[in-house]
Amino acid sequence: MSVAALIVAAGRGSRAGEGIPKQYRLLMEKPVLSRTLEAFLSHPKVQKVLVVIHPDDQDLYAQSLAALPQELIIRLLPPAFGGETRQDSVRNGLEMLEPLAPDRVLVHDAARPFVNAALIDRAIDAANIWQAAVPGIAVTDTVKVIDADGKVETTPDRSMLRAVQTPQAFDFATLIAAHRKAVSLNVRSFTDDGALAEWVGLAVHVFPGDAANIKLTHPADFTGAEQRLKGQPMTYVTRLGTGFDVHAFGEGDHVWLGGIKVPHDKGVLAHSDGDVILHALTDALLGAIADGDIGTHFPPSDPQWKGASSDRFLAHAAGLVRARGGKIDHLDTTLLCEKPRLGPYREEMRRRIAEICGLKVEQVSLKATTTEKLGFTGRSEGIAAQAAATIRLPEVSDES
Repeated sequence: MSVAALIVAAGRGSRAGEGIPKQYRLLMEKPVLSRTLEAFLSHPKVQKVLVVIHPDDQDLYAQSLAALPQELIIRLLPPAFGGETRQDSVRNGLEMLEPLAPDRVLVHDAARPFVNAALIDRAIDAANIWQAAVPGIAVTDTVKVIDADGKVETTPDRSMLRAVQTPQAFDFATLIAAHRKAVSLNVRSFTDDGALAEWVGLAVHVFPGDAANIKLTHPADFTGAEQRLKGQPMTYVTRLGTGFDVHAFGEGDHVWLGGIKVPHDKGVLAHSDGDVILHALTDALLGAIADGDIGTHFPPSDPQWKGASSDRFLAHAAGLVRARGGKIDHLDTTLLCEKPRLGPYREEMRRRIAEICGLKVEQVSLKATTTEKLGFTGRSEGIAAQAAATIRLPEVSDES
């Protein structure tokens, strides 16, 4: 069976920060794409390799090839040019491969330079058994399915979930036919070929992936990759962020605090649900990564956030920390009000905050104090909260 590898390298990689597209950035003096290509060009079962690039990147592509051992270049075909979407780019590459009529094709992201020979072997074996197969690794975090308002609808059994990677493996004729059907119906929304195969009715199987086969997406990923290639552990810098929020009382029979609906003889005046604890924590996390405040990400002038559940705001901020390769160490909040009392709800709130942020309960602290009848809180005109968040971010050198 003849095998071709199609490397998708036409993206702009904007989430990786400013500069040239991420697939051309250097890792230990060698472009990311060069490392990815070397894995496939040196594999004995891969006969041909084709890269899909952006038309503006031809010079960068040539520089990546110059970093490769020249004896490997003979397996490399002239590049194809990408389209408006990843799906378009893959289809363009498949069309260029068709005259060679390979039996199997492996589709791989250029920004996964740690793909190894064993994973490529498993992909080829899977393609020889099934028409469509994707590598996957077990999901270690609990996953929630939510509705448009951020309310949890269901919690899937994570033992049945897999995080999908590349190289994805296919019968060539079957995959190109699926792409042609999609374009004929003007369906162009697929971000991976496994999903496209599912759409046309193929049975897509999952074979064991590799946790080390990471995709370089954010600046922190490059820092970690450099450390890995140097054989050094990742080093982190500790950051502290603070947040404060206040809302006036109004008509109502409850307030939202710490993600919990608390009975009260008043409500709060707010654009969202007015949860001062979650709002303060959100700002604390955003402050720790120096990424604006809650109003920057969820402006009150935007009607979509009217009445929104504040757990969405906190989950977003926690996700931004993790997107940068960061770790949340501790969250601490103090509630300032005369009433309602925090005590009866403290532990439930701690559990809810931990769940939103993917933490252990012992990483969440909640306290409350009155202001001795002083100020607006002392007069029971409103409620306030102040918060602190301690996180660790990958340490980035001045040269990176």
